[in-house]
Amino acid sequence: MNKQEKFVITINRELGSGGRTVGRKLAEKLNVEFYDKAIIRGLTEKFNLTVEEVEKMKGKSRSWWTEFVNNLNAGLGLTPTGQVPEKYEVPTTEEMFKLETEILKGIAEAGSCVVAGRSGFYVFRDEPNSLSILIQASMPFRIQRVMRKQNLSESEARKTIEKVDKMRENYVQKYTNTSRYDTRNYDLIISADGKTEDEIVDIIMDYIG
Repeated sequence: MNKQEKFVITINRELGSGGRTVGRKLAEKLNVEFYDKAIIRGLTEKFNLTVEEVEKMKGKSRSWWTEFVNNLNAGLGLTPTGQVPEKYEVPTTEEMFKLETEILKGIAEAGSCVVAGRSGFYVFRDEPNSLSILIQASMPFRIQRVMRKQNLSESEARKTIEKVDKMRENYVQKYTNTSRYDTRNYDLIISADGKTEDEIVDIIMDYIG
């Protein structure tokens, strides 16, 4: 990956590995935008976006995402078509996957960025200047982190991790026909055990060069 040109870095991570924090810190160090599930979902809900709406935006301008973000930053509180949303209809999971894929592609087209989760490794698999990272950790490490972050007991943390692991794997398998644990999907795999988030960021920065 050439960081002197427009790039996209995707970070897939196991719950409790600290991957989201690593992604945010990495974006800050590289001085680029950071996006994760919460941000993408927030955009779709706030602006009532649908796959059809995004297609219309793309058809009107090649720099549709940049223009959309400018409107967002202007704080207009409007949909991209200029209409105040009356109702947000929750899309199906398949529709959401298609929508998020289109939004992620628009994000990467607009400028360099770091994307955490959201099957980014699959969405950008053909992107020439990209880096796909998987951050893992042992179960004891993950349990301790989730206990600390979410104020849970050990058994509650383990159940939460197992539930999220299953949900994420099912999601990835359904829409990408691969496994999030398949190492062939990644350029770099890092174990978080014994490392701080900053140390992991340093490892990634050294890898990029």
